[in-house]
Amino acid sequence: MAATAFDFYLPSELNATHPPERRGIRRDHVKMMVLNKQTGNVRHDQFFRLADYLKPGDLVVMNTSRTVPAILQAGLIRNTKQIHPEVEIRLARRRNEEIWDVLIVTDEVNLGDILHFSPDLTAVVIDIRKESPLKTILFSKKGTDLFNSIYALGEPVRYEYIHKKWELDYYQTVFASQPGSVEMPSAGRAFSWELLFNLQRKGIEFDFIQLHTGLSYLLDDDYEPSPTDNYEEYHLSEKTIEKIHMTKAAGGRVIAVGTTVVRALESAGDTGELYGVTNLYINQSFPLKMVDGIITGFHEPKASHLDMLTAFVPQDLLWSAYEEAIEQQYLWHEFGDMNLIL
Repeated sequence: MAATAFDFYLPSELNATHPPERRGIRRDHVKMMVLNKQTGNVRHDQFFRLADYLKPGDLVVMNTSRTVPAILQAGLIRNTKQIHPEVEIRLARRRNEEIWDVLIVTDEVNLGDILHFSPDLTAVVIDIRKESPLKTILFSKKGTDLFNSIYALGEPVRYEYIHKKWELDYYQTVFASQPGSVEMPSAGRAFSWELLFNLQRKGIEFDFIQLHTGLSYLLDDDYEPSPTDNYEEYHLSEKTIEKIHMTKAAGGRVIAVGTTVVRALESAGDTGELYGVTNLYINQSFPLKMVDGIITGFHEPKASHLDMLTAFVPQDLLWSAYEEAIEQQYLWHEFGDMNLIL
């Protein structure tokens, strides 16, 4: 069975609809399934005991990208006439300081149309591609000024399993700093400062990279993009690469917090470039060079993230572990439980 056919039934009650804090538990007290990538053996614990499964000299790498409120509303104007008083705009990927790829939730968009977000923010449609639902727009602001307007006007992306408009703070990791992700790099959400301190006290190293996540679902079930069509901006330092090489040389393990970190580190390992845009697709045939283990959430049926996990663990073992996670009532998605694969 191909990795892309990794399908299973996920009961709706296992969709995490509330942040842990609104379910009455701390963010680092979500459940954690620990999967041995060689044997397939599974253990069940809670995330705040992560240090029990790591060793002094291991290196944990996290993503500092900060989630932006990527859903905006705008009036659609053509030739000075208003075509729609309000359409939904979903930011998908930043191209530069003022240009973004976006999903405009209407069929009536032409090249040159103006999007009127507020009295002091507009954008013009500068590219329409037949092969993709995405459009490219040029904002009237750029850099920090643009982000300030986005934060003032937008709300977080949420999918059908999230029934309430949770505040943006619920979509941030405690170490998020640089804005740019349109969906939360959710594998890092379960970390607390207390847990990070406990890891450090045990002699476990950690470091930070940056990869801005793109929009994962384009609201079109008939559109099936290739995983290599997913371009994301990443940045890491020479210090991080040095720490990875030193960790491995000393017999330690490099553990990525999330598929975003795996993608960034393996892109750098593959090309030698410390920053840029990556469309790297990782599956069971990809030889991991930089990363030994992963901390991640639970991924929905047929998700390309599941393909990446088969680079760490054989698919039959991953399948069995996911079946057990369903039996044990683990929660899925960004507000759900965690999976450590080592």
